[in-house]
This record gives sequence, structure tokens and C-alpha cells, in this order.
Amino acid sequence: MSHWDVFNGDADGLCALQQLRLATPREARLVTGLKREIALLERVDAGAGDTVTVLDISLARNRVPLMALLARGARIDYFDHHHSGPEPLPRHPGLRLVIEAAPTRCTSLIVHRCMGGPHAAWAVTGAFGDGMAVAARALGHAAGLHDESLALLRELGEAINHNAYGETEADVLIAPAALHGLLRPYGDPLAFRRCEPVADALIARRHEDLARSDALAPRWRFASGSVYELPDEAWARRVQGSLAYRCIEREPDQACAVLRAAGTDAFMVNVRAPRRRPRADHLCLSFGGGGRAAAAGIDRLPRERLADFLAAFEQTFAADEPTRPRP
Repeated sequence: MSHWDVFNGDADGLCALQQLRLATPREARLVTGLKREIALLERVDAGAGDTVTVLDISLARNRVPLMALLARGARIDYFDHHHSGPEPLPRHPGLRLVIEAAPTRCTSLIVHRCMGGPHAAWAVTGAFGDGMAVAARALGHAAGLHDESLALLRELGEAINHNAYGETEADVLIAPAALHGLLRPYGDPLAFRRCEPVADALIARRHEDLARSDALAPRWRFASGSVYELPDEAWARRVQGSLAYRCIEREPDQACAVLRAAGTDAFMVNVRAPRRRPRADHLCLSFGGGGRAAAAGIDRLPRERLADFLAAFEQTFAADEPTRPRP
């Protein structure tokens, strides 16, 4: 009998898994990847008697292999907060499915609640990394963490999340599976930050990348938000998600999209929604992407559909009548 841990390689997936394995240590086969590597269950070769834990990957992208694993007799615990697709949630005696798609939820917070909260600092770190600063601070204060500690956890969570962005593992400082191995001994994320040199390296890499992005101006501006365009370079591949979070934090009532060239004929897109109009998932779903209400993305937006995307961006987030983009 084998166990599999299947998780997104960003801060939310890593910190959700960290909470579970601190509470219930077990050896597992790891299946993970960078932020955009979502279709992970198809890599799992589990069957009768095997168990699988799934964290922070969209059911919409993994429904078919999930049902195949259940049909082969695997037992699966599945925790997530992304849009699950138009079909009803599956029911099966071998499946424990916990999906909460509210804009204020992330997988780390869901796991924290389901476990009764023994490792709140890791849930706080994951929530900060996933751009949920308000929820992270609220949980941190409830857990007795001081503002100084919360600031350190925020910097760590955001740096871990930043590390998940890239086209291949060559773009990032450390592969998510290797980072999980370094995190695993630490019950306290502050101790991880103090003791593991990779923590400072991750933080420094993020600051360097953001400094480059801060020099950029939006390529298109609308009354309801801004759209940035990045080149297809390693630093830009890493900074794409962090720049989107940074923009929405600075202007929480403005939408933000970050486009990065993906070859010569397409873009990869990150979208962050303003707090009063959380519709990022609806926008991205209409272009073949996915995500959640506050934050979503498109793996491949053809260049010939760029004008359609800009028009839909403005229409989705406009409070009043749409305006034309200013070049």
C-alpha cells in the first residue's frame, strides 16, 4: 500500500501540506510542480488499498483522473479553493472532498480549519503567500502572533509563493519538492526562516525581481484597472504572479492583469480582481483559463484574442460604462 501527496508547489499548497504532515507524519510519493502545473492527478498511479492527499489543485482540471483513481479503488482526501467547474461535485465512498471557493479562503486556511488549528503559523504563512493578507492577519492575531512575527511570516510566505512561478524549474531558485523537504522538519515557520539559508535567498530573489518590475508602467489603462505586459525572460516568468498581487495590494479597488509573452503567438495571463468586484475566475474561464474569484489565470491567450481580452477585462470589472484603453 502506498500513499501519495499531490500538491501545488506554491505557498498555499506547500503550507497546507506542511500542516498535515506535522500532524500526521507519513512517507509519501510526492507529485507537485510549479504554479501553472495544475493537472497533477494524471501522474498518480494509485490503485486498490492506496491513499492520496490532494491539495490546492483545481478539480475542474483533475476531475477525469480523480474519477479513474476512485474507480481503481484508491481512497482520496481532496482540499481546494478553486473553481470546480460547471458539473456537480463528485460523490464517492472513497472520496473526502473539501472545496471552499469563497474569495477569503485558501487551501492552507481550509486545512487549518479541518484540523482544528494546531499549526496556525503555517496557515498564516500560506494565506499571506496566496495574497490573503486580511485573513492571514486575522488568524495570526487570533493565534497570539505579534505584528513583528506576522511581518516576517508575510515576507516568507510571499517569497515561497514567488518561487513557484516559472516556465521550468530552471527559472526558480529551488524546486517545490526539494523546498518541501527543507520545510518538513519545522513546526514553526519562523524557525525555518532563521535556520535555513534558502529562506533569505528566496526573499532576496523576490525583492530583486520586484525591483525590476517596479520600473514598468502599465501597457494599457482602464477606469477600472491596469494591464501590464512582460517579456518572456526568466525574471519576468518569476515575477508575473508577485507583480499582480503587488498591484492589487496597492490599489485594492482596481483590477490588474499581467500578460507575459509565451512564445511569439500567445500570452500567459494573471488576473487579480478588485475587492468589490471579485470576478477574475469568470473572466479567465471565458478564455479557457481558471482560478478563483479574487485571482485567476490563463495558460495560453492567443495574440489574436488580445483585443477581445482587453475588452472583456474592462467589461468584467467596470463599475460604470466601459472606456477605451489608453496605450
